[in-house]
Amino acid sequence: MDAKDLQFFKDMLNGMLDDTLKKSEETIEDMTESGEVYADPADRATAESDRAFTLRLRDRERKLVKKIQKAVDRIDDGDYGICQECGDGISIPRLKARPMTTLCINCKSKQEADEAVRGD
Repeated sequence: MDAKDLQFFKDMLNGMLDDTLKKSEETIEDMTESGEVYADPADRATAESDRAFTLRLRDRERKLVKKIQKAVDRIDDGDYGICQECGDGISIPRLKARPMTTLCINCKSKQEADEAVRGD
């Protein structure tokens, strides 16, 4: 992969990271500003359910942030775009679809097939 491609993916990953962190900050602001009192228990339950759902989404995004940061580190280390399973190159279309991936399509397909057999 040439330097132009690596810079493209680094910019893409940094943009994803910025967007995700911005969403997290907005969630924190929304949750700290919301000091509403609910007279109806059903309204409170709905609000708590929405809050729990939002927190689950943010937890998933927290995990995504770690994956993005690791991908940027791989770019800096010169390991980006190389399958961690077989050592072959990961195709550009696959990296565009999932820029933080660590597996080529063949190894990922094999991993998913193995998980389906094990029932994971």
